[in-house]
Amino acid sequence: METNYHVPVMLQACMDGLAIKPNGVYVDVTFGGGGHSREILKHLGKDGVLIAFDQDPDAQRNAIDDPRFRFVDQNFAFLKNNLRLLGFRTVDGILADLGVSSHQFNEPERGFSTRFESTLDMRMDKQSELTAAMVLNTYAEEQLHKIFGIYGEVKNARSLAKAVVTARVAQPINTLAEFKQAVAAHIPKGKENKYMAQVFQALRIEVNKEIEVLESFLEQSAEVLKPGGRLVVMSYHSLEDRPVKNFIAKGKVRGEVDKDFYGNQQKPFNAVTRKAVVADEAELLANSRSRSAKLRVGEKL
Repeated sequence: METNYHVPVMLQACMDGLAIKPNGVYVDVTFGGGGHSREILKHLGKDGVLIAFDQDPDAQRNAIDDPRFRFVDQNFAFLKNNLRLLGFRTVDGILADLGVSSHQFNEPERGFSTRFESTLDMRMDKQSELTAAMVLNTYAEEQLHKIFGIYGEVKNARSLAKAVVTARVAQPINTLAEFKQAVAAHIPKGKENKYMAQVFQALRIEVNKEIEVLESFLEQSAEVLKPGGRLVVMSYHSLEDRPVKNFIAKGKVRGEVDKDFYGNQQKPFNAVTRKAVVADEAELLANSRSRSAKLRVGEKL
């Protein structure tokens, strides 16, 4: 187990949100370094079960040697089917920490970080075909404009997309250096790091289909949680927080709550916390990744 793999964010708040029953069945859909999972196991009795999901081969090395622990080498988009394969139709609690682990950022060859020169990969699942380089070299200008604008909230998304499409005619954009060279004129002076982080976020979300995966996961969570079961989700930017907030409040990622014939709201969850929970001062000082974290908790009706 790598101790420096990833410092779990808002650990105590996550445990409070899950309200763990010692003999319950819990799911950590973003296992990573296993920090949250290890803490959940401390709260479980001998009959409790913890099921962890992670599609990253690096995360599998952190699997926990404990009879109560099961590891699923899959994306959490396949939550319901995999729980059924393990013999669980319903569970007592689900935890999702949607951040990219610091370990992934620190591995140059994964291409997640703007700090290292590397090929533009960004796949969480190394089996999947689509890489960031493929997005940059094959997507139409209009698609790139949309990705940079919506997923990265990049101000000059249109001219950035045009620069990419123009540059790749001369030579493909496969590495960080080639990308920076292609778009150098469009990177705002003095804001290089923030700008590149936004662009990289946009590419990572597209490569891993993160928004589609999240929406599918939220819908499945409502199906597999027992009444009184808890859904605890930690997100790091508004693109993730918005659907989570809406789903817990309204049972849908967008639009208004469905009502039955008598006007009663048809929604699967009650929000346990009215507002998102954020990290306290001590944690903000100790772990910079907690700065943008927002934690929301829903209880299944």
